[in-house]
Amino acid sequence: MRFRFPFCRSAALAAPAVAAVMLLTPASVPCAHAQGGQQAALKDASKSDAAKPADAPTTGTADPANPAQKSAAVRAIDKVKEVAKSASDIFSRVPCLAPKGGHKATGSLPHVAARLIAGQPVVIIAFGSSSTQGHGSTAPEFTYPNRLAAQLRRQYPTADITVLNRGKGGEDAPEMLRRLQTEVIDMKPDLVIWQAGTNAVLRNIDPADVAKLVEDGVGRIQAAGSDIVLVDPQYSPRVNEKAENAGKMVKLLGKVAELRKIAVFPRFEVMRDWHERQSIPTEEFIVPDGLHMSDWGYSCFAQLLGDDIIKSVGQIRLGVAVPSDVRTYRPM
Repeated sequence: MRFRFPFCRSAALAAPAVAAVMLLTPASVPCAHAQGGQQAALKDASKSDAAKPADAPTTGTADPANPAQKSAAVRAIDKVKEVAKSASDIFSRVPCLAPKGGHKATGSLPHVAARLIAGQPVVIIAFGSSSTQGHGSTAPEFTYPNRLAAQLRRQYPTADITVLNRGKGGEDAPEMLRRLQTEVIDMKPDLVIWQAGTNAVLRNIDPADVAKLVEDGVGRIQAAGSDIVLVDPQYSPRVNEKAENAGKMVKLLGKVAELRKIAVFPRFEVMRDWHERQSIPTEEFIVPDGLHMSDWGYSCFAQLLGDDIIKSVGQIRLGVAVPSDVRTYRPM
């Protein structure tokens, strides 16, 4: 594998505007622009409706020659259209590209592939800390697990795919292992995407100790019959302040993947490629806290991870043999 997947209002007037938001705003529109505009549109519509006489028309019909006669709902819809048009897709300003220079795509997710090929439900658990939980994103739909779920459902529209977010901010391997059984293994997932190592780097915890705990956890997950993808730390200013520790962590997690013959998504190297080779400013993919990813960062991460899952399934469907002893994605 190339390593790699509500706002309701009871007032009747809000329904058309919400419907417009759902239909007109792409799934990947940055929430900071789209959601703010949508909420403003609904607020304006609500104020206007409250000021109208009880018998004022609300059907959305109006004299085109007299814009003042437009109903509040129509004005709200028009405003949502403007927001959707101006925000556009999240990748329209900065495209999401794989690491430059090509990359080696090896590895396999046999359990996930078999379930999809057989038309059986697929359960994926995103396990990790704050970057799995989604700190830095502007709304739940912009976390990487939700973006991954959306991508996989588009690719496999008839499949029953569930992606569960089991990220908890501030944790690393020691805390995660304490909830591994109840929040991961007992759910009988087909795939576990385990992000680890960042908080340990920030706390100056010995990477070797973390790697040993991760290896133990991977063994337990494998024994339960799930495919696994490890995700190493993010490339960000605060992590880069601990460059030596971060480098050791990345290498040791890679060794765990090789030893256990599982996939690893090298997030650190992918994100470094964004900045150093693709010349993307850090502030495009990292929020001002210097640590967590932005909507764009989570979206591109999810896109590349999803591409890997889709490629793995496609290879297995075509009968492509993937070496069982090499399952590590390495950008070259």
